[in-house]
Amino acid sequence: MIEEFLAPYPPYMQALMATTFTWLLTAAGASLVFFFKTMRRSVLDGALGFTGGVMIAASYWSLLAPAIEMTENKGGIAWLPAAIGFVSGALFLFALDKIMPHLHINFKTDQSEGIKTNWHKTTLLVLAITMHNIPEGLAVGVLFGAAALGIDGANIGAAIALAIGIGIQNFPEGLAVSMPLRRQGVSRFKSFWYGQLSAIVEPVAGVLGAVAVMQFEPILPYALSFAAGAMIYVVIEEVVPETQQDKYTDVATIGFIIGFTVMMILDVALG
Repeated sequence: MIEEFLAPYPPYMQALMATTFTWLLTAAGASLVFFFKTMRRSVLDGALGFTGGVMIAASYWSLLAPAIEMTENKGGIAWLPAAIGFVSGALFLFALDKIMPHLHINFKTDQSEGIKTNWHKTTLLVLAITMHNIPEGLAVGVLFGAAALGIDGANIGAAIALAIGIGIQNFPEGLAVSMPLRRQGVSRFKSFWYGQLSAIVEPVAGVLGAVAVMQFEPILPYALSFAAGAMIYVVIEEVVPETQQDKYTDVATIGFIIGFTVMMILDVALG
């Protein structure tokens, strides 16, 4: 049904609608701040673990595997574009991490990363999640572009599965931004605003990703792998460390396993 709805639209519009969906689920998660002021740390760690599981599964099932298959079907060295793109994506996030001032959830202000600044903690938190969301939006857009080109290993069902998976993990992510801000005394509306704002970059990255691969088809395997490398970097550098700050590491691990399984099922069932 979803495929039939999206089919008449050009890929950049498909990507825009899909990433708008992921952004709206972030906003939905952030809106819980209107009903609750606090959230148990175990719930937050479990949600972050779930997020990491979805991102790891999506990186392989939705991005790296199709990139390898595309190259193989064209008679190229199957692993080469995937390896180059993967490393490039990780290095891109590494550079962004060193340049952009940001602060991860549950970390103290003096643990902020990037260029040192006197920006407010709220701004630093939002920037951290914004960095997190760039590769997610890019991944959705690139996959919709690949599906439109009729490339083996990519189809609109897989792109939809990726969007659903990222949307699901964006729900607790929105909550994970808004709730700590509320605990710090920020108003409910401002906490919600900053929570949803963190994912507004996804539609932009999604459209850019779809347009880029439609205009430059040869970069497709590299683009898919680039998004995968960026997402894996985020999980290892940001998501996992945040779940290790308290005593609920087992909860985070179970959340990770559930997230990975959900994304794997979505990709295999729909893709």
